[in-house]
Amino acid sequence: MFKLHRLEITGFKSFADYTEILFTGDGITAVVGPNGCGKSNVADAIAWVLGEQRVKHLRGAEIRLHTTLVSARRARDAGGPFWRATLGGPANATTEVTARALVNVAGPWVKRVRDVINGTPSKEDVRHVKGSHIVVPRVHEGEHAYILQNADKRIVFVIPYQDRYTLIGTTDVPVEAFEQPEISREEIDYLLALANSYLARPLSRKDVVWTFSGIRPLYDDGASDPSAITRDYVFKLDTGDDAGAAALSIYGGKITTYRKLAEHALDELKSFLPPMRPQWTKQAVLPGGDLPPGGLPAWIAELVRRFPGLPADLLRDLARRHGTRAVVLLGDAKTRTDLGEDFGHGLTAAEIDYLVREEWARSGEDVLWRRTKCGIGMTDKERKRVAAYVAKALAADIAPAS
Repeated sequence: MFKLHRLEITGFKSFADYTEILFTGDGITAVVGPNGCGKSNVADAIAWVLGEQRVKHLRGAEIRLHTTLVSARRARDAGGPFWRATLGGPANATTEVTARALVNVAGPWVKRVRDVINGTPSKEDVRHVKGSHIVVPRVHEGEHAYILQNADKRIVFVIPYQDRYTLIGTTDVPVEAFEQPEISREEIDYLLALANSYLARPLSRKDVVWTFSGIRPLYDDGASDPSAITRDYVFKLDTGDDAGAAALSIYGGKITTYRKLAEHALDELKSFLPPMRPQWTKQAVLPGGDLPPGGLPAWIAELVRRFPGLPADLLRDLARRHGTRAVVLLGDAKTRTDLGEDFGHGLTAAEIDYLVREEWARSGEDVLWRRTKCGIGMTDKERKRVAAYVAKALAADIAPAS
């Protein structure tokens, strides 16, 4: 498994403001794409591994926000080949970092990053396939999901979502423009029509409370049918013309196999790195995942016991979003007013402060969609209030908790 450490950056202008570079003390640097638009991609996988937590959870990482990968070039010293990467920061400042290996998990941008790293266009390409979902009010009781078969031989899932809603998806649409994916009217109609062929109460566009789309960065194996393109990840290892520093580019990948993929990737790089300890992440829990016996229900009950003056539904939401890290967020709060301004939909100032301080949220979008899903059901006015508060919190330069 990669011992990777998360760093959010902007890069290549088009990477948007939540692209990431990840550094490791073992001499590996990984360049990944934006976690907000990589459906089933490696960027999401690694973000999940790291759990969006601060430095002490990242095993000594150096973290740089909003930093651009300007260039990367191979070099060599007495210890062997290595990389020199130039990073661009605020006010056009640049710095140089080094690494024994570089892992390119840039999702939809994997080819672009590979071309920049190698200095020449790579022969392999990536197919960009958009997948979109709709969210509607809950359509069935229970926690089970449905798999719907369509006449085009595709399947669509109907899944309970955020307690009060149902998630329906996904589509499979090849695209050329992939940097800001959005659902189309045709995709909405496709999902509604398929769901309505099974549901007792038909849905309409008015029922759609939210949509989101992502890009599957699939290895281009020449298949003409997007559904027939391999969903397996593909590795491409480059060392340059003179057995130089290794660059491993990863095409495809799904979050359901992210740990196995990462272990496999590190196996590919073993010969380029100093001796490493045995694989350790198979049973490692994510930050906040060290729940007591009985799992999440038991932890919710424990929070209710510890914080009797706080609403049970609020504690449940925080437990689901943050696991055992909820106690860090809550601190010594005794009543709801101790959590500061109430933005509705289960979101308080205390949680926003936590997300800015501990999970590097830098905008209202980060808070409402990338760290929580509290934006569902909010009005534009309510979302603007959140954005204004985030800006205020950033200006206050909130320090990490002890």
